Amino acid sequence: MTWLRDVLDDVADHAPRVDLTEQTIRTRERRRRRTASIVAAAAVVATALGATAAVRLLPAEPRPAVAPGTGSDLPARGVGPLSHAFMTFCRPERGKAPAGCVNGGWRVVTRGGATYRVAQALSGSPSGLRPSPLAISRDGRKIAYYDATAGTFAVRDLASGTVVTAPTKVPTAWLGSIAHLLLSDDGRFLAFTKAPALKDPAMLFDMRERMVRPLPNGWNPIGLSPDGDTITLAQYAPKTRLQTITRLWQTSTASAATTVDVAGHYLAGALGPDGHSVVAVESVDAGITGCLRSGADLVHLDRTTGKVLRRVPVRGLSMTANFVHLRGWTGPQEITALAKPLDCRERDDNAPVSSFDPLYVPFTAYAVNVRTGTARKLATYTAQGFFQLVLPGFPGTL
Repeated sequence: MTWLRDVLDDVADHAPRVDLTEQTIRTRERRRRRTASIVAAAAVVATALGATAAVRLLPAEPRPAVAPGTGSDLPARGVGPLSHAFMTFCRPERGKAPAGCVNGGWRVVTRGGATYRVAQALSGSPSGLRPSPLAISRDGRKIAYYDATAGTFAVRDLASGTVVTAPTKVPTAWLGSIAHLLLSDDGRFLAFTKAPALKDPAMLFDMRERMVRPLPNGWNPIGLSPDGDTITLAQYAPKTRLQTITRLWQTSTASAATTVDVAGHYLAGALGPDGHSVVAVESVDAGITGCLRSGADLVHLDRTTGKVLRRVPVRGLSMTANFVHLRGWTGPQEITALAKPLDCRERDDNAPVSSFDPLYVPFTAYAVNVRTGTARKLATYTAQGFFQLVLPGFPGTL
């Protein structure tokens, strides 16, 4: 497929460069590089700290099919719809790791409370040197992950056990520092992007027709049309931007892309069910070095112009007392907001990095009405960060 290699090379040459001086990515990358030097010098695997650390999620009130806090390997078939997935890290600075903990291993939790390990998925590293993305379809019946044995991504139907691997190999070096997956509702399409904007390409896979299209690096996939022909991407560093790429499968080479800048710093949630709505949360300087907080409102953005359409104050969730990320939609009018209590303290970025994992803290999911701002609580989890807590549906910006 010479045409594909030519396109991938062309897209990689012109892919937008992410400015890693932006607060969130800069912090994560600095700690990643510092960890790498520590490994080389002293063979110590360090752990990234702060708001952008990898998630180590434990269900707040698990109802596992086996003993509490443990999990068996994912059965070959017959698994019900999922409520969420999480990654375990086994050396918290204080407190206990879950029983049977596998460092960097993925676990999935069904709506009935059964917990299973996804042994086929690549294990993530606590230092952020090796990301391992995972996605869940909107109905919770399919998962996508990087299959360590196959050397590429795989989509698994949990009920039938059918596994389909991507039509091309993806070396682990192509996963970057932060990797993202978006899985279509029917499991046919899988989008993979990563940061920073490395030379190697991001991709959109058609798992059924065994085809690939290149995507720009350094973006978060937040929406995909049912036919896979239009994708919506968001970027927050070095500035907030939205990009819509159309005609992805109508030609063998170039697609039509429209990119707009957004004035200010926003973290966009998943694209709305109508295929047009983009709702975001503003990132605000908390007045303490290295600390950001969320703005008080849900912010509706025009994805065609980048302009702010309106702001909706949120009720029932203290946005300013938490750091909030938006995820997928629970219905035509509600979006999921995942909130972590704000913990702003002066940090010395030159201080040695702890070899332990961060403490567990509560993360609470809310369904927020995008028109009225009314929030209702959905669930509370215990976690160490946002990055590897996965809920069903399209992801938001991370």
